[in-house]
Amino acid sequence: MSIRLKIVLVVLPILLVAIVLAGMSSQIVATRAVTRVATEFLDFKASELEKYAESQWNLLVENDVADRPDMVAAAQAGVESFARSIVRSATEVILAVREDGSIASRTSSIEAEEAEAAGLANLFKAGAKGFQTVTIGGVERVISGFPFGPFRWYMIVAEERAAFYGDVESITRSTMTILIVSLVVAATLVLLFVRYMTAPLASMVTAMRRIIDSGDLSERVEVQFPDEIGTMSHTFNIMLDELQKAYDQIKKYAFETVLAQKKEEKIRHIFQKFVPQELIDRFFQNPEAMLVGENRELAILFSDIRSFTTISESMQPDDLVNSLNRYFSSMVDIIMNRNGVIDKYIGDAIMAFFGAPIRHDDDAVQSVLAAMEMTEELDRFNEHQRRLGKPEFKIGVGINYGTVTVGNIGCDKKMDYTVIGDTVNLASRLEGLTKPYHQPLIFSEFLHGHVKDAFPCRLIDSVAVKGKTKGVRIYTARRSLTDAEARAWETHEEAMRLYYGRRFREATELFRSVTHALGSDDFASTMMSERCARYTVDPPPDNWDGVEVLHEK
Repeated sequence: MSIRLKIVLVVLPILLVAIVLAGMSSQIVATRAVTRVATEFLDFKASELEKYAESQWNLLVENDVADRPDMVAAAQAGVESFARSIVRSATEVILAVREDGSIASRTSSIEAEEAEAAGLANLFKAGAKGFQTVTIGGVERVISGFPFGPFRWYMIVAEERAAFYGDVESITRSTMTILIVSLVVAATLVLLFVRYMTAPLASMVTAMRRIIDSGDLSERVEVQFPDEIGTMSHTFNIMLDELQKAYDQIKKYAFETVLAQKKEEKIRHIFQKFVPQELIDRFFQNPEAMLVGENRELAILFSDIRSFTTISESMQPDDLVNSLNRYFSSMVDIIMNRNGVIDKYIGDAIMAFFGAPIRHDDDAVQSVLAAMEMTEELDRFNEHQRRLGKPEFKIGVGINYGTVTVGNIGCDKKMDYTVIGDTVNLASRLEGLTKPYHQPLIFSEFLHGHVKDAFPCRLIDSVAVKGKTKGVRIYTARRSLTDAEARAWETHEEAMRLYYGRRFREATELFRSVTHALGSDDFASTMMSERCARYTVDPPPDNWDGVEVLHEK
């Protein structure tokens, strides 16, 4: 047997084995690293989701509303919104599963088949936590789940298995390709240049063994000669460089992703105190679009504390602030629970709007319900004030409905998400009318057209507010009426028709019958009967249209 053959039989197996072991070791290390990072990232999302769900539930418990289905539903919707915010790929989905395996919440349109639902129900019963593989929607998925008792949900963060292991499979294919190429090149060079390979091969084998033993991808093969063996050594070093870069890049991306999520979450928590959650979501999706205003039909609500100056003069500053904070807290909760957005505080007044940034079909009705609940809540607030020996508050609420300009208005240094337009000005004037007309709630005919089928409404007058020549009819409303009140309100409506028809004598009799039915403190009928009696003696001019022109706000 020739020495060449002996060398080939000795050197070639060693070299081939070394290359295979080095490549496979690199592939295993990279695969484990990628899998570990991906798994930890999935578990991290599940952990953050669980923390957020717990924070939402704790918020319900702290505010003693955990037994209210609407508040629980709002908290669940908040958890779903948060889940949508942390989804980062089209193949990723976050689910909430009920005890029977049905899906209670999801971030994409995914449906579980019957057999899959049974499997999800088993997960719910087992309360399994951590990394698992299941089939949902006909697709095998890698999941990290946890049970959430307060909502009776089992929450799942899932990624398609093909996408989850995509990078691993890519690394495996690349590694196998590199290994095959390396093996072919090594075998060819050994066979062709065995005489020149003895010393370099020994050096390479030694270096490769160190890499295999230590698992240190920073280890490099020394290039001793500028020939094919040197080229092979250099190529192997490049492979290790790329693997090292890939591993470092994966770690960097994972770290930056976690930091970005933390930063975004912090920003959301801060700005949720000032602007609606929907607005924050739209900003993160498309920041440039938030600088553009739009025209939209909204309900605008103004509320104001009557005689606030007198109240403030009778209270100590700290008592006044405490009372105002309790008042604002109650009123703001009511408005926001009715899908309203607090625009601003104007001293002791509140300005809010319904219908932006998210439009709802019942925004007009919700605005009136908010006003009614505000007056009801005021009774409870004043009861507490009486127990403390503090002055009671009285408020007036005015609502208008119409087209406004809504958006971020201001400059690049200071902007407000607000509404502007003549509709807003009229809403403010309507709030001012609650005092002279002795009504807790007054709204315009434009809103009346949207809520007349939802509540009993009463026409109060037709007025031209200060600065306007065109009149607008103003109304008030109640949640419900007794039979006697309903008959009296119908009589009032008939009297108003007679009044606008200049039949003042007949209208006077009907208004007086309304006063008799509702009591002498019914200001609307008393005011109109006195006005009709005056017009009976001194009729208005022929061009009179029933509009009372007001010269004060």
